[in-house]
Amino acid sequence: MLDRKLLAKVAGIATPDTILGWYRRLVAAKYDGSKKRGPGRPATKPDLAALVVEMAKKTGWGYTKLVGAMKPLGHEIGRNTVKRILLNHGIAPAPERKTSWKTFLAAHLDAMAAADFFTVEVLTLFGLVRFSVLFVMQLKTRTVEIAGITSQPSEAWMMQVARNLTDAVDGFLLDMRYLILDRDPLYTAAFRQMLKDSGVEVVRLPARSPNLNAFCERHVLSIKSECLSRIVLLGEAHLRVAIGQYLEHYHGERPHQGLGNRLILQPDKPTAATGPVRCRERLGGILSYYYRDAA
Repeated sequence: MLDRKLLAKVAGIATPDTILGWYRRLVAAKYDGSKKRGPGRPATKPDLAALVVEMAKKTGWGYTKLVGAMKPLGHEIGRNTVKRILLNHGIAPAPERKTSWKTFLAAHLDAMAAADFFTVEVLTLFGLVRFSVLFVMQLKTRTVEIAGITSQPSEAWMMQVARNLTDAVDGFLLDMRYLILDRDPLYTAAFRQMLKDSGVEVVRLPARSPNLNAFCERHVLSIKSECLSRIVLLGEAHLRVAIGQYLEHYHGERPHQGLGNRLILQPDKPTAATGPVRCRERLGGILSYYYRDAA
């Protein structure tokens, strides 16, 4: 409580305006919270800022569209706030924003394939011979086609591969719009031009970036670890049989985690829920598939 003597003394020497000014300052000081907060407006809540960043990265939307997208979610946020959040996270304005590989792949997955080589050492009468295997994968379905197997890859061989892949009747790339390739010199300018003339646009990966062709890299790991590294390959014919058997297993008998643990080629009839369990073996039991007879 204020001292009455002090009030009386102030009243004796001060004017009414002075007293009112002093009173207003006293009230303002009571509700002054400037010492409790930093300069500028209060910071955006971290969870709201994280949501803005996530939406911007996933969609590529600009500031105004992000403001509109936040309203149905119950967030009223200004355009400048969105701009500040994105700039603080190193995200440029939409016209300057580069499309990520993840966004590009997701948008074109239906019409996109990828190709890659792997090599296999084969024991022949003349000793070990290295064979190159070129395969192509449809990224959405994970379906794989062996485009060619040879011990002497050349441009002429690659041109024939391109003709087979783009055949107007049964070419593997018939419905594909894009083909992802690395910087292997065997993908010559003539090879790429033949694909382009057939309506397939080649997307060349940056150098030393195998993670950008991850589906194909994973397939190479699978076929080698599950099959080829577990047998001694005796000649080219044996190599072709082994790869052919693996692909039949890969398409119709091997669950794929990237497809929700489903088979690429589903059986025509649903499998029975009861009955004896059978096992189909390939390559002497290296590849096995357990199943029940179709209902």
